[in-house]
Amino acid sequence: MHLPKPQRRPELDALRGLFLVWMTLTHLPTRFSDFVNQPIGFVSSAEGFVFLSALLVSRVYMRQAHEDESGLRTKLWRRSLKIYAYHLLMLALAFTVAAAYAVTTHRAAIYNLLDFYIAHPFVAIIGSVLLLYCPPLLDILPMYVIFLFFTPVILSSAVRQGWGRILATSGVFWLFAQFGLRDLVHNIIVHVTHLPIPLQETGAFNLFAWQAIWIVGLWLGAKSAMGDMPLRRIPGYVIAVCALVCLFFIGIRHEWLGPHLTQQALGMKLDKWQIGPLRVINLVTFTIVFYWLRKYVLRAVSVEPFLTLGKASLHVFCAHVFFVFVGLALLYSDVPELHGWPALALLAVTFAGLVLVAVREVRKQRTARIKSDAKKKEASSQKPHSVQLRAAVEPLAVPLQKQPSEICQ
Repeated sequence: MHLPKPQRRPELDALRGLFLVWMTLTHLPTRFSDFVNQPIGFVSSAEGFVFLSALLVSRVYMRQAHEDESGLRTKLWRRSLKIYAYHLLMLALAFTVAAAYAVTTHRAAIYNLLDFYIAHPFVAIIGSVLLLYCPPLLDILPMYVIFLFFTPVILSSAVRQGWGRILATSGVFWLFAQFGLRDLVHNIIVHVTHLPIPLQETGAFNLFAWQAIWIVGLWLGAKSAMGDMPLRRIPGYVIAVCALVCLFFIGIRHEWLGPHLTQQALGMKLDKWQIGPLRVINLVTFTIVFYWLRKYVLRAVSVEPFLTLGKASLHVFCAHVFFVFVGLALLYSDVPELHGWPALALLAVTFAGLVLVAVREVRKQRTARIKSDAKKKEASSQKPHSVQLRAAVEPLAVPLQKQPSEICQ
């Protein structure tokens, strides 16, 4: 199967930058987090970021899955190793600077994030290296590393057998996740490794449920790369119904529909961490409506600084965690969030820092790309003279290889 060479889509980078800004505003301990925390129903920046990351990975590497499985594994495993290294660096800073500050100042907001490490440092260090212990705010990258590590196998399987079995298997894992699969696997891991890490310290995300978001992102990205996006075939009346469903969930989120239709009343059915069944419906309908409105949304977000932030998403994500830790370190007593000028100053410094990090990384990428292109051009110009002469002579020699009758004709 011939697939076109993947082209960079700036609007998708911009959308990823928007999710990073959304995530930062949600995580920073300011009053703004109340306004941006799931304002359009039960859809969060984390789900959007994971879904879009999978879609981009599949768009970029699906062609290589058809042509070079070994090269695909090498590239994606190298990428997952790089993200793992960044995760270890962030853990090192958390276990040294942040932990020392928490113990010295007894600031509850930051102490509670690292209480298990402070109480059991050896178990926490070993567990974090094995991606078993994941403190709050430091649990997204481990999930990303695991999903990316298995992506070459998924894409290669999709090439050989299609997406039907993969999507069905993903659905089965999501279903089992709703009935305690994570607890069962956690107990087995604790028994095998003898690392007494409580379930709540392994990260907020239920990986057996969240893998469904990653798999669907891979599927849609692969279909998009082949020019066969399934969302294009959805009829108008279905989109209208999805829009009504989205409005219904927005009403639940903001408690407009009475005491029996609230997030608290519906409980685990809307749970973010294990992607409850009602949340799945909200995510699916939102995705369909968003795709229908994509031209307007992408046009609105395809501006700076979203474009630059999206191009340097890994570095921006790590930087945003640093600034969130700074914000938590500024909290005192039982104050849950900053107010007034301290909150505004934190927001200004944070986003200025994120933009500087992104600009620096994008310039670094551009310089590396220019050097790589220059090396390729230099290598092609330094081909042996005999190779260049052969390339020039071969077209002239073609007529002489024909039969006399062909030459006469």
